[in-house]
Amino acid sequence: MLKKGIIIAAALLTVAPILSVQAASGRDYITVVGSSTVYPFATTVAEQFGKTSKFRTPKIESTGSGGGMKLFCAGVGAETPDITNASRRIKFSEYEKCQANGVKEIIEVKIGYDGIVVANSKKADQMTLTTKDLFLALAKDVPNPKGGEKLVANPYKTWKDVNASLPDTKIEVLGPPPTSGTRDAFVELAMEGGCKQIGWIKALKKKDKSHYKAVCHTIREDGAYIEAGENDNLIVQKLQANPKALGIFGFSFLDQNGDKMQGSLINGQDPTFDNIAAGKYPISRSLFFYVKKAHIGVIPGISEFLAEFSSDKAWGPEGYLTDKGLIPSPDAERKQFAAAIKSGKNLVLKKK
Repeated sequence: MLKKGIIIAAALLTVAPILSVQAASGRDYITVVGSSTVYPFATTVAEQFGKTSKFRTPKIESTGSGGGMKLFCAGVGAETPDITNASRRIKFSEYEKCQANGVKEIIEVKIGYDGIVVANSKKADQMTLTTKDLFLALAKDVPNPKGGEKLVANPYKTWKDVNASLPDTKIEVLGPPPTSGTRDAFVELAMEGGCKQIGWIKALKKKDKSHYKAVCHTIREDGAYIEAGENDNLIVQKLQANPKALGIFGFSFLDQNGDKMQGSLINGQDPTFDNIAAGKYPISRSLFFYVKKAHIGVIPGISEFLAEFSSDKAWGPEGYLTDKGLIPSPDAERKQFAAAIKSGKNLVLKKK
C-alpha cells in the first residue's frame, strides 16, 4: 500500500508542471516584462503584431532586466510572463533560479545592439569625456589624488576636480538603479573600462578578482549619482529641467529626443548609429529577449509574435525597429537567432 502511494505521489509530481502550464491556456494574450531599453522595441513589434495578426496585442511591461528575470524565472503558468527582455545576457544565478522553479527550457534571442549614452540638455555645452573620467567621477572609492597605490572615498565634487580640462560644474549624474541591465552594462563597459586604465588596479584582477570587481563596479552613494528609476523618458525630462546634470540611458532614447538631448563624446567617439554599429563607440552592448518554451503552443500567438520580431522587416538593416534606434545585428547573427527560434533551441548555461 505504501509503495502504491509513493508511485501515485511521484506521478502527481511529474504532471504538476504540465498542469501548471495548461492552466496558462486561460490567458489569451502574450505577457512580456523586462528591460526599459528593449521596451520601446518590444512595444513597437507588439503594436505591429496586434494590427496585422488575428491575435491580441501582447502586454509589455517595463520592469528592468533584473526585475524581469525575477518574474520570468518564478515558474510556469498563467501568472508568470511568457517572455522577458534584457539589456544584458541572463546571469548564471538567474538561469539557476529558472531551473529550480521549473522553467527548464528557455530560448535565448539576441535582437541587436544599443549604445549607452551619457547625455545632457542641448541648453548646455556638449561634454567630452573618457571612460577614466567616468570611473573617477562615479566610483565609490578611487586612487588617492595625493598619489600612491591606495584607495580613498571619492573626494571629487566637480568635473574639473576629475580632469582639469572639464567644466567647473558639480558632478550630478542621473542613472538607472541596480535592477537595470543598463546599469550593469554601464559599470562593466564604462566604469571598468576606465578603472583598468589605472595600472595597479588592473593588476588586482589577477591577484584578487572579487576585490578588483568591487573597486571597478561600485558606484558612489553620496549624491553625485542619482538613481532615477527604470523609466528612461523620466531621465530625459529631468535633464531638460536641469541642464547642468548628465543622464545615462540607451541610445534609442537619445535618438528619439535628438531635438532636446545631446550625447557626450566618449574616448573621442560620438554616440551615433554608425559608430555603435561599427564597434567604435566604447559603451555599447547586446540586447536580448528570453522565451519560456513551456508556454509556446499554450498561450496563443507566441510563435507568430517571435516570427514577427525576427523578420527582416522588423529587426533587419532597413527594418522598422531601426527607426526606433535599434542597431541591427550582422546578417549571420540574425539568421542564427532566427533559426534558434524556429528550432526551439534550448539555452544551456554553465558556470564560468
